[in-house]
Amino acid sequence: MRTDTADFTKLFLEDTPLLDVRAPVEFTRGAFPSADNHPLLDDCQRELIGTTYKNNGQQAAINLGWELASEEILATRLTYWKSFIDHYPDGYLYCFRGGLRSRFAQKLLREAGIDYPMVKGGYKAMRSFLLSELEKQCENLPLMVIAGHTGSGKTELINLVQRSVDLEGIAKHRGSSFGRTNSQQPSQINFENKLSIDLLKLSQSPGSVVIEDESRLIGRCALPHVLQAAMKTAPRVLVEEPVEARAQRIVRDYISEGLNRFTGSEKPPAESLGEELRFNLNKIRKRLGGLRYKQLDEALNSANRELLKSNNSEAYIPVVISLLQDYYDGSYDHIMKKANQEILFRGTYKEVQQWLSDSSQLPQK
Repeated sequence: MRTDTADFTKLFLEDTPLLDVRAPVEFTRGAFPSADNHPLLDDCQRELIGTTYKNNGQQAAINLGWELASEEILATRLTYWKSFIDHYPDGYLYCFRGGLRSRFAQKLLREAGIDYPMVKGGYKAMRSFLLSELEKQCENLPLMVIAGHTGSGKTELINLVQRSVDLEGIAKHRGSSFGRTNSQQPSQINFENKLSIDLLKLSQSPGSVVIEDESRLIGRCALPHVLQAAMKTAPRVLVEEPVEARAQRIVRDYISEGLNRFTGSEKPPAESLGEELRFNLNKIRKRLGGLRYKQLDEALNSANRELLKSNNSEAYIPVVISLLQDYYDGSYDHIMKKANQEILFRGTYKEVQQWLSDSSQLPQK
């Protein structure tokens, strides 16, 4: 029979399946990539029992729990738990602190003839472990930052390197005002948890970790302060692409491939994408200035009409070039002037790709 565990490192390195018996509201607030939520209590029940515990003590809360646990509710819970355990016999269950809910779930399972271990300390202990590891790995892992203007292909280069962390991939956002993807962004806690697990896995072997230069926010996900500090002192590789090539890459990623996000919508995909692009442009209206915004909005509207009419995205290229030259490049150049990190290499996308392919170029700590 397997026993309860507090070996958090093994749990996360092996992506161990986790049965989360916390209430849905707790799971939504923060969980782990390998966890499924099959709650012991729903949100209302959790609130009632929590209030009783606070006002009348543990035994009163336990008694209320039994009152709320009708045979029908218990049978439903057991059905979900058994299904999870059948699929993941080597997993573990957990609640918030590894206390009453975990032990109660284990009791119900044992009565049904199933022994299933729990995580000691529950979610709180695992979350504390990941926060500690995140700080530890950001301080100890040798980072190398891929930098360059918007549209240089930095994310593509990151994904070509085995020892890398795709921050935009974890955040499910491309990092700009136009960076929305087809996936909902994770909560801040889930973003940090996934980042910490990825760094923990990379720490198991030597070598530099390649990471993309990012601002403090990727959509609504904020880079942890300890990671920001590490990136500010890490050596850099600069990708230097002509503005025309960058514009073509952006049109491919945001327009041609972006249409796929609206497949199945009530409106034609081109119309829905066009509306979103104009909405996003409006978000940076003040920073562009009234006249420049008006000119870009008119050009964008014209490109939207062309896309809707003929499925041709070429009209977006001059719009993107203007946005890069008048807005994004200036902001990035201002930031780069303040940076004083060592530059390991600089070149075009293809030159950087070739440089990265030679693993001997990656500095070792």
